[in-house]
Amino acid sequence: MANYSVDPEVLKPWLPKHTELDTWEGNCYVSLVGFLFVNTKVKGIKVPFHVNFEEVNLRFYVKFNDNGEWKRGVVFIREIVPLRALSVVANLLYGEPYVAMPMSHSVGITGETLSVGYSWKKNGRWNTIEVTAEKDPVDMAENSEAEFITEHFWGYTKRRKGYTSEYGVEHPRWQLYPMISYKIDVDFTATYGEHFGFLQDLEPVSVFLTEGSEIMVKMGRKIGDA
Repeated sequence: MANYSVDPEVLKPWLPKHTELDTWEGNCYVSLVGFLFVNTKVKGIKVPFHVNFEEVNLRFYVKFNDNGEWKRGVVFIREIVPLRALSVVANLLYGEPYVAMPMSHSVGITGETLSVGYSWKKNGRWNTIEVTAEKDPVDMAENSEAEFITEHFWGYTKRRKGYTSEYGVEHPRWQLYPMISYKIDVDFTATYGEHFGFLQDLEPVSVFLTEGSEIMVKMGRKIGDA
C-alpha cells in the first residue's frame, strides 16, 4: 500500500453521493494497492481459471452517515485485474471500475527479508510496485496511520444513474511487515488518466506491507435517492 497525501479538491469529482471525504490527522489520502486473490469464490463457487489472480487498485477514503452511524469506506478510481472475465463480473455485481491488463507478481524470502512485487502492462510498458520488508509481521498500533488505511470496511461506488451503491467487506485486523525499502515505477497518466498524472512526481508519505487474510465481500445495496 503506497499512500499519497493529496488536495481534497482532486477527489471531489469521484466522490459518491451521500459520502464525505475521510481524513487522518488532516490528511486526505490516495492509495496505490497491490494484492493477490487466492482461493477466490463467487457466491461460494470457484470459477475455473479465476481462482488465484492479482489486483492493483487506486483508491481513496470516505465516510457515510447511516442514520447516525458513521461507516468508513473506500472508493476505487480504477481496479486492474489480469483477465477480462473478472472485470466483467465485478462490473456487473458491484459496478466497480475494473479493467483487464496483463499482470504478474513475485514473492520471495531471502534470509530475514520478504520481497513482494506487482506489475501490469499498459500501452506496451510494464508498471511495477515492489517492497522489501522484514519477514516477521508485527501488530498494528491503535489509532495509527496504518489502522486508518486498512480499517475501512465499506465500499462506495458512484453509479452512472446518479445513485450510490454500498457493500460491506469483512476481514480480521491485519499485521504489518516492517518496511525496509520500496520501488514505484508507474506511469500514472497512462494507467489512471491525466487527472491523476500528478502522482508521477509525488512521493508517498508512507508505504505498508500487510499480512493479508481471508476476506468476504458482501452483496451491495443502493443508498439514498438518485
